[in-house]
Amino acid sequence: MVKTIGTHSGHFHCDEALAVAMLKQTKEFRAANLIRTRDAAKLEDCDVVVDVGGIYDPATHKYDHHQRGFVATFDDKHTTKLSSAGLVYKHFGKEVIMNLLKKNTVDDEVQILYQKTYDGFIESLDANDNGISAYPSGLAPLFKESPTSLPNRVAKKNPSWNESFSDAETDARFIEASEMAGSELADYVCSLQKSWLPARSIVVEAIDRSTEVHPSGRVIAIERSCPWKEHLLDIEKERGLTGDKSILYVLYPESSSEGNWRIQCVPLRDQGFENRKSLPEAWRGFRDNELSQISGVDGCIFVHAGGFIGGNKSRHGVYEMARLALQL
Repeated sequence: MVKTIGTHSGHFHCDEALAVAMLKQTKEFRAANLIRTRDAAKLEDCDVVVDVGGIYDPATHKYDHHQRGFVATFDDKHTTKLSSAGLVYKHFGKEVIMNLLKKNTVDDEVQILYQKTYDGFIESLDANDNGISAYPSGLAPLFKESPTSLPNRVAKKNPSWNESFSDAETDARFIEASEMAGSELADYVCSLQKSWLPARSIVVEAIDRSTEVHPSGRVIAIERSCPWKEHLLDIEKERGLTGDKSILYVLYPESSSEGNWRIQCVPLRDQGFENRKSLPEAWRGFRDNELSQISGVDGCIFVHAGGFIGGNKSRHGVYEMARLALQL
């Protein structure tokens, strides 16, 4: 028997559009019909109801977040109240990711991407729908939010204030919005698998071999230039690498491992230039032979005036720069 997904009629938002798209990625509701209504009797006949009905009960597949007293979050590490998107993702997200990646089981990769996708994609939609600002209310925004965000693009699928749409036309627009939101989620998850996860693997391997670079374990060398900051900070947190166990410098090739290499300081946070330990002040702003003479390391190319990055003509050269920087 064909199952039915129920959500409210009328003006729609990104959260229920995505919630429906995610349900369509599950085995149970992949072939389900969709009904948009506020008729309680019709919703009662649905197999799953999202964003309407005033009930959150996963046992009966009721996923609304508008009722008084609702305070559910993704887990105890998050404070953002869930929308219908977050509720559906919390209960079906692992299956959704498994199916998007064409896997048969919820393996370690799915587990990692389940968490990452909530943090990087779903949570902002929960906040948007629940009216939660990313900034303290006392701060005046420096600029207007871009009209190209996913919630804004979904909102534009609704009839404007001076357009008259029939219920059937609005329902068709909702389906377009749901398919758009679902497609963007799929693109995001697949990009994580193709690009984000491989970079994480490179950083994990580098951390595992850190004592081969320097006995302190506070310098790592990655064999291929890749986005490493977020992964490094996450893996340190997972492994409890804090204080004198944290990584200070990351070494990596500009292109091939036989060419020029870079030494970069680990920042205090993912987005920022304030470092745990900057390169020596005496090296900053110098280049080439002059820098080599000052540092005592052959093959130096530069050290940025800000002290957060430098370069050398060889792997051995940046290893020496890191060794000396730790001592100074």
